[in-house]
Amino acid sequence: MKNLLKITVSSIALSCMLLFSGINPAYAQKSTPKKYVVIGYVGGYRGLIDTTLVNASKLTHINYAFVDVRHNRAWLTNLKTDSTNFRNLNLLKKKNPDLKIMISIGGWAWSGNFSDAVLSDTSRRAFAASAVDIIRQYNLDGVDIDWEYPAQVGVGNKFRPGDKQNYTLMFRDLREELDRMEKQTGKKLLLSTAVGGFKRFLDLTEMGKAQAYLNYINLMTYDYFQDSLGISVHHTNLYPSKIYQGEDNADKTVSEYMAAGVPASKLVMGLAFYGRSSLVEENTQNGLGIKTAGKTEGGGYTMLKDSLVNKNGFKYFRDKDAMAPYLYNATTRQFISFDDEWSVQRKAEYVKKKHMGGVMFWEYSSDKKEYLLDAVNKTLK
Repeated sequence: MKNLLKITVSSIALSCMLLFSGINPAYAQKSTPKKYVVIGYVGGYRGLIDTTLVNASKLTHINYAFVDVRHNRAWLTNLKTDSTNFRNLNLLKKKNPDLKIMISIGGWAWSGNFSDAVLSDTSRRAFAASAVDIIRQYNLDGVDIDWEYPAQVGVGNKFRPGDKQNYTLMFRDLREELDRMEKQTGKKLLLSTAVGGFKRFLDLTEMGKAQAYLNYINLMTYDYFQDSLGISVHHTNLYPSKIYQGEDNADKTVSEYMAAGVPASKLVMGLAFYGRSSLVEENTQNGLGIKTAGKTEGGGYTMLKDSLVNKNGFKYFRDKDAMAPYLYNATTRQFISFDDEWSVQRKAEYVKKKHMGGVMFWEYSSDKKEYLLDAVNKTLK
């Protein structure tokens, strides 16, 4: 009884201390570590996906790439394989019931008709309804928009100044459609977007307004080619390099999006599960920051790690200022920029430090041995 009294008195004293310090005792007892999202893009555009190779326990979301835009509607181009893929991806929820499966509409090759699809109130509502119809039909969890790019050139895409406002209105209409489905089904539905990791994307959109309708904003902090410089550069660096004067890096992108009014908690850091490669003209500086003589194949990370890192004439280097690794072959003058375990761990630590939403990566099949996915999970969990 004395011990019980001591415990009771101690509990009351602790509660008083927490209350006077401004901390809710109930919250202090129930507080759990933040759960970060790990979003993997999976390429259904190639055909059937071997979902036995997808480890559901290491992901929070799968974004199915891609759904096309045709006749102002979200359009399943390969209906037979898409429907099979959706069914098999949903089966992964047996291993991870919390896993969310989303359709990603657009992408680099299929963004050509976005501008027309969202041009008017009528077309926007029809487009939004068609997107939500797909997730209703296949029992999916949300919509991801990968418009490359609003109000600026992509690859054969139509674009017009009005895209800036229509981009925001598209998300408004999509959110309204998702809300209607939520009321009908009682199931929480998500809306996200993949965005350019460069300032011009912000200048030609209204991300501060658009973010109000979005759960996550996936920063494509990769493919920093910087062709205007004409030199070999990191394509997915966290910070600027001191070896060359570059234009873009992930830290700069995060800062710019936050300055534009996007909460850090909605920002998701993009990781590259593949390399970008170029040939350089001079055999100096280990290939970094040198005038290029053309691009060549980079390859997925599993291949890079198993076949090229300190093998077959390639030597591994780290730019510790940029937090970016690279490979160089002095004989062939081939330079390869990529993410590895070291760099994705640095990025994951940055996500935690900045209180961001988590990470996403392109694309799952590029690292079939899951070297990078394991490194991310180890750091975030």
